[in-house]
Amino acid sequence: MPDAPGTELLAQDLREALSPETVVGTEFFRDKGAIHVVPTAIGEVLEALRARGFKHLMSVHGVDYYPEEPRLGVQYELLDREALDRLTVKLRVPLDAPTVPSVTAKWPTADFQEREVHDMFGVVFEGHPDLRRILMPEDYEGFPQRRDFPIGGEPVLFTAAETAGRDYTMGSDGVA
Repeated sequence: MPDAPGTELLAQDLREALSPETVVGTEFFRDKGAIHVVPTAIGEVLEALRARGFKHLMSVHGVDYYPEEPRLGVQYELLDREALDRLTVKLRVPLDAPTVPSVTAKWPTADFQEREVHDMFGVVFEGHPDLRRILMPEDYEGFPQRRDFPIGGEPVLFTAAETAGRDYTMGSDGVA
């Protein structure tokens, strides 16, 4: 993994190659480097890092920074197999405009992962070829991994308990 100076050098290279506004910061925490970028430049940043040896997009994650704004985040985990380096590229978007350009065209492994982030957090990946729910039913309302999502969900009646009128939630049938 790039050390702290290595992460700063990568960030400086990106600023010089793309634009000074592309990289908004860096962090080095628990021996792991991360570069924070503006959402609109994610495709360019990932391609520039691919040219630097980070040829594998290992995963895409969603994050909810509630109560901070911009609230929603997307993290891209990159791997350089030759140098055995990992790097995280992070971006944040506000709740009222949670859009990020899709990287699926150049990084096919992002396809289902972007759909999952969309399904769980509500981030819209512009240009995604098939942006629909992947884990939840199509008619489901809300985003279950957001921090303000109600805990407890909906009571589910199981077939064995259905005839007795009991559900899985403790005490909902009057018995603790």
